[in-house]
Amino acid sequence: MAVRLLRPRRFEVYIASAGLLGGLLLWGIGLGLQSRDEPVVLFEGRWPLLVPLAVMAGCELLRRTAPRTGLLIGTAALVGDTLTQGNLVTVIMYTDLMYAAVLYGPPASARRIPWITGLLTVAGAIVPYAVWRVPEALLIGVGVGIVSFAPASTGLIVRNHREAADAARLRAEQTALLAETDRVQAVTAERSRMARELHDMVANHLSAIAIHSTAALSLDDPATTRQALGVIRENSVAGLAEMRRLIGILRDTGGDTAPAVAPTLDGLGALVDGARANGLDVTLEAEPGEGVPAPVELAAYRIVQESLTNALKHASPGPVEVAVTRDGGLLRVRVTSPYGDRDGPRAPGSGAGLVGMRERAALLHGTFEAGPGPAAGATVWTVRAALPLTDEGDPA
Repeated sequence: MAVRLLRPRRFEVYIASAGLLGGLLLWGIGLGLQSRDEPVVLFEGRWPLLVPLAVMAGCELLRRTAPRTGLLIGTAALVGDTLTQGNLVTVIMYTDLMYAAVLYGPPASARRIPWITGLLTVAGAIVPYAVWRVPEALLIGVGVGIVSFAPASTGLIVRNHREAADAARLRAEQTALLAETDRVQAVTAERSRMARELHDMVANHLSAIAIHSTAALSLDDPATTRQALGVIRENSVAGLAEMRRLIGILRDTGGDTAPAVAPTLDGLGALVDGARANGLDVTLEAEPGEGVPAPVELAAYRIVQESLTNALKHASPGPVEVAVTRDGGLLRVRVTSPYGDRDGPRAPGSGAGLVGMRERAALLHGTFEAGPGPAAGATVWTVRAALPLTDEGDPA
């Protein structure tokens, strides 16, 4: 199994080279930390100073790739330097190793090293003073604190600041991601809402235009053709008005323009009259819209409108019944139309109308169902919706 070599970074090489050259400079001019007469100096002379200096410079190469290993070897080198006349640069490089071990080491080392060095600092002050009973003995603890506890504490502070900055950056990225997700969802919901509005407002008029234009082209009766063209014109004008209203809503920037009035249940009569003008035999049973939340009124109106459009496009000849009633806390919408073969012209459908009606009911936490079924000995297509009156839900 191949051994992975630890390659130092360029910055560590610069630090090690600078420390080694600085230590050699002090060694060359004969500047040491202790005199040769000190009792702790076991290796006299100038040459023993070079060994701890070289080892400490080599440990600097490990300050980021293997900080704990570098600190352990550097501690041994510092002890060796203490037994010589000493070199100031060796001590300075050791403080950098202590700092790097806390800053770049694993979290466990970052927590333990400051505590260990703090205890060593206290012991270095108390124990010598207890033995020698002289105030100067406290300076040993001060020296231990400067060499070990001070750089370890500095490394811990810098590490905490970096971790806090990384956490803040991560939170900012997550916030930006959530904001983008919300924006996409909002755009998608708005597009769906506008698609429903566009379909419900325009499909009815375009379907009537398509059916009556087909009838006008297939019949030679001038009176029937003229009547069909009149219906086509009425639906064209109404469709253009609806389109202008929708475009006005899209272009409204919130200035002085008054908001467009949304359809209400009181407009069902006009809606049914328009369906009758298009050739449907429609009967309406609707209660007043007083006390009904505006989103529920809009949804019920659009469901009735789309149901009449589907009846105009697909229903067989026969009566179409519309009922909008209250049942406790629900507003119930029911539209029935004859279901079967159709002899006259038929407008194409894509199924978007049923999808839109189901979405409107779901946004208000209501129910929706549509399909054929027996009624009074015949087969009818029935659209049913139950919309809660107490939970307004989404007005879209």
